[in-house]
Amino acid sequence: QVQLVESGGGLVLPGGSLRLPCAASGRTVSAYTMGWFRQVPGKEREFVAVISSSGNRIFYTDSVSGRLTISRDNAKNTVYLQMSSLKPEDTALYYCTARPVFASDYGNPRPWNYWGQGTQVTVSS
Repeated sequence: QVQLVESGGGLVLPGGSLRLPCAASGRTVSAYTMGWFRQVPGKEREFVAVISSSGNRIFYTDSVSGRLTISRDNAKNTVYLQMSSLKPEDTALYYCTARPVFASDYGNPRPWNYWGQGTQVTVSS
């Protein structure tokens, strides 16, 4: 089992920044591929970013590329989502997720094995 706990969400002005940490515990989390998804009410959970266990493979959805950065600190069992130049359309519940392998279907939420409870990000003036 892997337990994931997100934090760092909140209300931020358009153009502002936030950093979302996701603390992982349980199995050897450093061996897991980690990701971030987001969801708004009435819509499907949307892929945001993925990082492989070693950090050498990173991918983003097009709408956040250049503004959001995923990283990980395996010594701390933590993955981060650094968010900058935030837009109102970034408003969502952000979920951290983990799976034991890196696969090409990373954009699909169904194959991911473990999920946190989510942290709310609201971008509004």
